[in-house]
Amino acid sequence: MKAYPPPPSARRTFPHALVEATKAHLSVLDPTGARTRLFARNNKGAPQPGDILLATFKTGDPFSGVCLSIRRRGTDTAVLLRNRLLMTGVEMWVKIYSPTVRSIEVVQRAEKRARRARLYHMRKPKHDRGSVERVVEVYLQQRRLLRGGELKEAPGDAKGSGRSGQGKRSGQKGGRR
Repeated sequence: MKAYPPPPSARRTFPHALVEATKAHLSVLDPTGARTRLFARNNKGAPQPGDILLATFKTGDPFSGVCLSIRRRGTDTAVLLRNRLLMTGVEMWVKIYSPTVRSIEVVQRAEKRARRARLYHMRKPKHDRGSVERVVEVYLQQRRLLRGGELKEAPGDAKGSGRSGQGKRSGQKGGRR
C-alpha cells in the first residue's frame, strides 16, 4: 500500500484569496482609482447621506438626486439617489463601478451632518426635499464657467424676457405689515 502526500493547501497558497480577487477586479473596473478614493471611508470629502450627487451614464443621461444611503460592498458599492420628476418620487441605485456609469460628482454638500446612515425617512412628504434640478443647473453653469465655457441664458431669464430685470416690488417702498 502506497501513501500519497496530501495536495497543497489552497489556504497556504492563497491566504487572502478574496481580498486579492477583489483588488484585481477593482483594478479592471477603476484603473485610475478615482472612484475608490472618492468613496473611501477615510476620505474626508467622501459623499455622505444628504448630499446631492450627479451621476452621468455612458448614454449621456444624467441622474441627480439626494443621496439616501451608501452601500459599501467592494465591487458592488452603490449609492441610492432620490429625486422628484414630474411630481413623482424617483429612486435609483447607482453602482459606482458599473461600466455604464461615466462619472459621479458631488453637487452640493448637506448643510448639517445627517444623524442617520440611511435617510429613508426622506421618502415621506414631510421630509422630502423635492426636485433638485435647479441646484444641479446652477452647479453645471458654475462648472462650465470654471472650465472656460460661456454662460448660456436660461429660458425666462430677465435679459431675454423684455423686463428690466427688476423684481415685482421694485417701485414699492414698504412691504406687508
